[in-house]
Amino acid sequence: MKAEQILRAAAGGERAIDRIDTRARFGEADAIQLNRMFRGTDTVEMLTTVLKEQLAGDVAVVSSFGAESAVLLHLVASIDPSIPVLFLDTGKHFPETLAYRDLLAGRLGLTDLRNLTPDAAALAKRDETGLRWSYDPDGCCAIRKVQPLAAALAGFDASITGRKAFQAATRANLPRFEIDNSDAHGRLKINPLVTWKPDDIAAYIAEHDLPAHPLVAEGYPSIGCSPCTVKVAAGEDPRAGRWRGWSKTECGIHVPGAAPGGIGDLPPDFDPVF
Repeated sequence: MKAEQILRAAAGGERAIDRIDTRARFGEADAIQLNRMFRGTDTVEMLTTVLKEQLAGDVAVVSSFGAESAVLLHLVASIDPSIPVLFLDTGKHFPETLAYRDLLAGRLGLTDLRNLTPDAAALAKRDETGLRWSYDPDGCCAIRKVQPLAAALAGFDASITGRKAFQAATRANLPRFEIDNSDAHGRLKINPLVTWKPDDIAAYIAEHDLPAHPLVAEGYPSIGCSPCTVKVAAGEDPRAGRWRGWSKTECGIHVPGAAPGGIGDLPPDFDPVF
């Protein structure tokens, strides 16, 4: 859907053309147009309009069921609980995260929760011992997160994320609407909570009596896979506990060009230090 089609759809006109179109679904002009269209609009009104009017086509929510995930999932479920929710079941999650996923899905009435698992052949070939996270966290994330998500998103026109500007310097300038540059498909990426502050998150959770991830109270303000997540000290960046000791700051699903066809082998003389 292009910028002029977005405007036509918002006005109640026809949304799509009935022919096979191999071009990218969206372009930068479409993201710019949507950002302008919803400038000054509150989050609930924006998200309701986008989903009800199908301005972004077929949409899925990507959720880690982490520390603040309940807010986005509650917002979406309040509009349409049948929107697909994609969870990357890496095989390395804290047990508390898996239990929290099941609790939230039931509490919010999510009817299409999809657990994405790594390809078994890729794991056998590239991470037979399950220890790749300890010497090649980028490669581990690629196998367990980036590739499964890329495959799942191939059937969607847009994804909704829970990223917020305050979470990290790498997210400080995120727009509400952007193009997913992980491949050439031209999907939209929608960040409804990008301008929300910690107080906004806390107030929403309290207002709607949403359950907290059990690890938050134990000092985990940002929760990923268990081997690569540690507690955060008071005053630290909320994501400081992710990949502690590495220069890595993102798992790769939000990194341009991070959906490779395969993960290269390490050099024969590679000797990781544990």
